[in-house]
Amino acid sequence: MLRSPPAASPPSTDAGDLWRRVRHAAQHDDEQPADTESHKPFLVVAPSVGSKPSTGVNGGLAANVAFIDGDARTTHISSMSGGLKVSQKGQTLSGLKLAMFTPNDRWFVQGDNRLSWTSQNTYGLGGDTVAADAENLKYDQLRLYETAYRSVAPGLFVGAGININRHTNVRPGSGDASTFDQDAYVAYTGQHGFNIDHQTSSGTSVSLLFDTRDNAINARRGWLANVTYRTFFNGFLGGDSTWQETSIDVRTYRALTRDGRHELAFWFLGDFVTAGTPPYLDLPATAGDSYGRSARGYGEGRYRGDQLMYGEVEYRQTLTRNGLVGFVTFFNTTTIDSDFGLTRTESHEWDDRYGTPRKFVRATGTIGSGANLIRVATVNGDIVVRRR
Repeated sequence: MLRSPPAASPPSTDAGDLWRRVRHAAQHDDEQPADTESHKPFLVVAPSVGSKPSTGVNGGLAANVAFIDGDARTTHISSMSGGLKVSQKGQTLSGLKLAMFTPNDRWFVQGDNRLSWTSQNTYGLGGDTVAADAENLKYDQLRLYETAYRSVAPGLFVGAGININRHTNVRPGSGDASTFDQDAYVAYTGQHGFNIDHQTSSGTSVSLLFDTRDNAINARRGWLANVTYRTFFNGFLGGDSTWQETSIDVRTYRALTRDGRHELAFWFLGDFVTAGTPPYLDLPATAGDSYGRSARGYGEGRYRGDQLMYGEVEYRQTLTRNGLVGFVTFFNTTTIDSDFGLTRTESHEWDDRYGTPRKFVRATGTIGSGANLIRVATVNGDIVVRRR
């Protein structure tokens, strides 16, 4: 399917252009400007400085390469990005992200790979946790998420992948080591029988992707909808438990002006544990997406639970004619839930020993250490057990 070219816009300047000028490598008059719509890869390697709640100030080296492997009218732009950085909290973070289309979008390969020596604050589960209860946790992380998609219709892909998330050398962080036994991570790990100093989730995934964006790096119109169902297996590549997860990612963009310098971007993200019990650090959590962009303003893992939904509306405006300087404002909301899971069973036969015929519904589960028995009885009533 041929895509119509975008509307003409003034020549733009980006960070790559500035970096070339810093290196005194400005283009000559007879050279064509860099164009990511060509077959020649567009590479930027530059220092990276940033700050966010989970790392504090961080800095390092970042690289990004963009190219089109085919006819620009029928092939999306591909990108590879990676980097290495250190933070004021003593973390060393590295990663490599892939989003690569083959000619005519026949195949699409997506990857999220990380190797980090890092830390984060841990809290209880659900949306009512108190910031003062945070306990810092240090660990080493290896993450390999790779998915290959096959085009089945214009803009529609089906895919399968492998997912490995390994946390090792888990230990007390910057907090008081004497209170480590009270850490939410320790309590959850002991409750579900995981190893306290290392945990792994390994499994496979199937995905459905719909992508009509004009540009995957800086989209101005179109839709992206991605649904992924992951199954992790106990014993597979070191996996510690069997559990399932469904992830939903939906994005769309609306230009407010003809030149696209004012636009709205909409984003919905859902992450749901549908069966089984994952390790604590693999539970859905804020800033848990591939690029750590969700729940802006909150640290990674500030809220964690079995079910997470996140929504964001972003207003984008370009201030300068060359597109170099702009700003965004956004509104977002997060819902996260983690009630105690109870297994329900219902009697098959009607029982008339207590007067009117009735059936019995029994629910069993583990709360805390599981050392005590709680028995609750009700007639024609609902019982909801929640963490407080």
